[in-house]
Amino acid sequence: MSFSAVQAALSGLRSCQEDVGTNMDMLTYVAMDLVESHETEHSSSLETLQAMILESAELEREINCFSNIVEHLNSEVSQLPPEALFSLSDRVKEQYEAKRASLSKAELHNHQKVIAFKEGVGSALQPENGEEAENQDEDIAVTQRFVNFTCPLTQVEMENPMKNKVCNHHYDEGAILAMIKARHKQHKKFRCPVVGCGNINVIQADLVPDLFLKRRIQKRNASQV
Repeated sequence: MSFSAVQAALSGLRSCQEDVGTNMDMLTYVAMDLVESHETEHSSSLETLQAMILESAELEREINCFSNIVEHLNSEVSQLPPEALFSLSDRVKEQYEAKRASLSKAELHNHQKVIAFKEGVGSALQPENGEEAENQDEDIAVTQRFVNFTCPLTQVEMENPMKNKVCNHHYDEGAILAMIKARHKQHKKFRCPVVGCGNINVIQADLVPDLFLKRRIQKRNASQV
């Protein structure tokens, strides 16, 4: 096996990891559709979907763990004679099994997309408060929708909204991750860009995809076509 073959295999694993993430988003959309259908018997189906997304989270975690180990060891043996590559497989297996044994299933509930699933279903279960909305002044309602759908960084409508678990504010994924990365390179903290927010250290670990809000934006745009 050559180094190029190892890199090709790693690329395939990363692609598979992305596919698993996409499938997890689809499971969340199915769960939200189920809730919004107002079917009386959906609790068992939601439990099944949650079990499926936890299994997907475990698979994604294992792929990520395996890929990281291979990348690390591959960088090590690349500095050694070619014959060192023959020991790569055994070393990967040994480190992977040790790492896998240390992982907890309870930690899967902290997976970004598992949290997004639970929050998406929870948001779909909440009533829209229609009577209250009808009593609001139309201009105020329009302003609230604009603020909710607009990224405070780009000032344009979000495509992939991310929710900050600390302050509950939303940002578009590309904009917020780019800003966090830029500040990290400067060795500086990044303050939440929402005016008046006291969160002075926005980090990627505190961000989760808000698929419920994303779908609201998509539905709103579809109705305006």
